[in-house]
Amino acid sequence: MPFSPGPVVQRAILTSELQRLRQANGSTQEQVAGALDWSTSKLIRIEGGTVGVSTTDLHALLRFYGIQDGDPQIARLTEIARDARQRGWWTLYKNEVRPDYLKYIGYEAGASIIRSFQPLLVPGLLQTEEYANAVTIEFVSSQSQCDVVVEVRMRRQEEVFGRGDPPQVSMVMDEAVLRRRVGGQVDPGIMPRQLRHILDMIDKPHVSVEVIPFSKGAHFGMRGEFTVLEFGDPRVDDVLYLEPTGVTDLTIVEWDPRITDYRAAYENLRQLAMPPEAASAFIEEVIDSMT
Repeated sequence: MPFSPGPVVQRAILTSELQRLRQANGSTQEQVAGALDWSTSKLIRIEGGTVGVSTTDLHALLRFYGIQDGDPQIARLTEIARDARQRGWWTLYKNEVRPDYLKYIGYEAGASIIRSFQPLLVPGLLQTEEYANAVTIEFVSSQSQCDVVVEVRMRRQEEVFGRGDPPQVSMVMDEAVLRRRVGGQVDPGIMPRQLRHILDMIDKPHVSVEVIPFSKGAHFGMRGEFTVLEFGDPRVDDVLYLEPTGVTDLTIVEWDPRITDYRAAYENLRQLAMPPEAASAFIEEVIDSMT
């Protein structure tokens, strides 16, 4: 079965197509809405991807843009719209997980490249279940909440790495990520096993892990973790995910100039990191020091 990028990415593709068709038609949103007897806000929500579009409304739009019955664009866009209305596995957790994080998961499910920097914690896609439990329990109020967060994290790993064409995953971590013995008070072996898991993941052809040593001093990444997602479709813009810091509630950024800044910052961080082969040897040394 061909890989489907999932409903969140499909909706982004559809909204890009609809905006392109309207602009090619030379119409404003107000003109289109007036001609179809819609409110302008309805079209704004459809083009903004905040609501889905029914097959009836989609066909009405396409007819207004001059696309005649039998045009292959109709079948293609109808299929995309249908896929965009599907429910992703992550919607099962809509009552327990932040909406912006679920949206990020939806984008991640269809990403072709994942670039992530972590200053303090092992990236979620590389965490073992016992490490994830040891970390998460410190940030939630109950074991049941912890169980949900960890369950979602493990499912993310299954979905991303289990794809027929898994994305290229590039992770840069500060040395602090490796040195902190997460879970050590419960089981001293949790962190060494986590580091061994990272080494196992590095062996995968589509996974890269780099480490910035303490000796490099201050760097951009000290302001917090971030992830930049890229997609194999030019109609979908890159997406930036920022973990909440308490200073701002902004966590996911689409169609924003800051994405360019963070993409450049990621490459600058890679310049500070030791080469991948050196990183593997360094992680081995850290494991030895812990055992």
